[in-house]
Amino acid sequence: MESNMSRIAKYPVSIPDKVEVNITGNTIKVKGKHGELQHEVHPLVSVTREDQLVKFSARSNSKMAKALSGTTRVLIQNLVDGVMEPYVRKLTIVGVGYRAAVQGKVLNLTLGFSHPVNFAIPEGITIETPIQTEIIIKGIDKQQVGQVAADIRAYRPPEPYKGKGVRYADEHIIRKEAKKA
Repeated sequence: MESNMSRIAKYPVSIPDKVEVNITGNTIKVKGKHGELQHEVHPLVSVTREDQLVKFSARSNSKMAKALSGTTRVLIQNLVDGVMEPYVRKLTIVGVGYRAAVQGKVLNLTLGFSHPVNFAIPEGITIETPIQTEIIIKGIDKQQVGQVAADIRAYRPPEPYKGKGVRYADEHIIRKEAKKA
């Protein structure tokens, strides 16, 4: 039983009242109260707009086209959600003397190295440190927010023995037991 498109792509993306969506050729621009984002659609995917709905379909019957139609649908949904309400990712820092502070366009991290780590905050991202051991990353581009969080975490990923390092707020660290004598 072969269907002719992705199951996810069957569902159209509904456009809220305060969001503008413009489709020009292979480019989709989404504009809302928090900003504007755009996405280049793959040539194998056809995108149409009907009233307040954006519909997606594969242009060919290939497996790749079907997969891309579903992927494109989710990406466009993320753009619409992002311009309505920015995405938020929280990181927590665990470790004695480990801390973070925002100074202008730079996030200063003290992570137990012999030198402080300075992370340049990219355009379109805001970072807050309400307390020294918490980092809140906000932005309208879901992919960019996730990438920035991953980049900051990569400086000192949590280690399995004491759990020290930078971790996502909802991340569970599986702890190991130290060697027995």
